[in-house]
Amino acid sequence: MKSKIILLVEDDPKDVELTLIALEDYKLGNQVVVAHNGVIALDYLYRRGEFSDRPKEHPVVVLLDLKMPKVSGLEVLRQVKGDPDLKHIPIVVLTSSREEQDIIESYNLGVNAYVVKPVAFQQFLEVVRQLGLFWILTNEVPK
Repeated sequence: MKSKIILLVEDDPKDVELTLIALEDYKLGNQVVVAHNGVIALDYLYRRGEFSDRPKEHPVVVLLDLKMPKVSGLEVLRQVKGDPDLKHIPIVVLTSSREEQDIIESYNLGVNAYVVKPVAFQQFLEVVRQLGLFWILTNEVPK
């Protein structure tokens, strides 16, 4: 069976840790590649720099924070959804932003889902678990 990689693009170490804990409940934690900013995420997706020799398979989903240093999540979304080779990768914005403009712009750029991170610990874990179950175990992506 082909590995199902999740690309987690998140600059907050606590949110990275919580996300990995939640995904580990379904044994999905070992399939997560963490990019701490948009530059690293784009390098991973385009197989550049330290990722130039990574396998050619794309992640089955990208969990993308919006508010990050260097390259914002919106810019990552813009580049990925504008690229014919990458646009079919599902992207779920997982952010603390409830700003209407962020939501509208994300959908205009082609995001597959927009999820606001719950503040409460247990709710955060449950949201990430549900995302993992759907996008990794249920959703079908083009080959």
